[in-house]
Amino acid sequence: MTTLHQFVPTLDPGAVGTHLLEAQRALRANGWRSEVFSEHTVGPYHGLAHRFTDYGGAVGAHDDDVLVYHLAIGSSVADWLMDRRPPRLVVDYHNITPPEWFAGWEPPVAYGLAWGREQLRRLAPRAGFGLADSAYNGTELAAAGLRRVEVLPILLPEEDAPADPSLVARLRDEPGPRWVFVGRLAPNKRQHLLIAALHAHRRAYGGRARLDLVGGASSPAYEAALRGFARDLGLGDAVTFTGPVSDAERNARYAAADVFVCLSAHEGFLVPIVEAWRHRLPVVAWGGAPAVAETLGDAGVLVPGATATPEAAAAAVARVVGDPALADALRARGDARAACFSPARTRARLLELAGALADGMADRPGVAGLRR
Repeated sequence: MTTLHQFVPTLDPGAVGTHLLEAQRALRANGWRSEVFSEHTVGPYHGLAHRFTDYGGAVGAHDDDVLVYHLAIGSSVADWLMDRRPPRLVVDYHNITPPEWFAGWEPPVAYGLAWGREQLRRLAPRAGFGLADSAYNGTELAAAGLRRVEVLPILLPEEDAPADPSLVARLRDEPGPRWVFVGRLAPNKRQHLLIAALHAHRRAYGGRARLDLVGGASSPAYEAALRGFARDLGLGDAVTFTGPVSDAERNARYAAADVFVCLSAHEGFLVPIVEAWRHRLPVVAWGGAPAVAETLGDAGVLVPGATATPEAAAAAVARVVGDPALADALRARGDARAACFSPARTRARLLELAGALADGMADRPGVAGLRR
């Protein structure tokens, strides 16, 4: 039986954890032996991962095992794997936010990000292969020294939790168009610009637009600043900070919204754009973040400019929510674009790559990679 094991610093219900467990399900369903190893396991995922040091002990290790390390931050798991020098080590790169985004807000997070980038430079010459969520992430792997890289988008579940109907009804009863952004509160995601854009929209176009910021915080200091900023602009009742939510509440926020708005400056893929399409939401985004523009394709309205401004974002949103024909066209394009990241398509891509890795693509430098 062919083996592909996955290693991750922390197994939690975020995008990486979901991707990893969906990959495990697909592999096992197709006859692979596949276990998950982590240093930390969070909440509902308790019991789904072995301690990373169990590999080679409680869980047997073999030279033909394919080991995939999911990299998004620095971790002792990466150092442990490098010390063991497994013959078939693959880096699945989910992007590491440049640490300067967090330096003034959360120095320990900035340290972890810088550690992760340093580990990427050391992993590159030891890993036989690199996987990337996006072509943009692939360029970072290549720049770090990995010569063989393939794109494997984030795997999403086939079925999602139904939206909480009572919450959808309550939100839809509130006046004004509703904007939504899903993602952890983090300086690189620039939720402060979303709040400023909401303020600009209300001033320029009237009405009572609202903004839902859905997700926990990567920086308590940044979250506190966001809350204060919203209050200072008189938007205390117009901006909702949900904190961590269930899938049912997250999906209710999508279902009740009129537009998904993203002004992030740095992403490696941004799963919530695909989730927005699955909920048939039109998308407005700033295209200066390369992975956002890559994921979006033609299925959204881009905020113009070398840097996103609140006024330009407000105008783009007003265009979408004020033009039903445009919104419908964006929904149709979103349907088509979402199909590119369908669970069936990404699972097939995973199995294609896993088979090639098991056949030696991860450990024989002379073997050419698969074509995309």
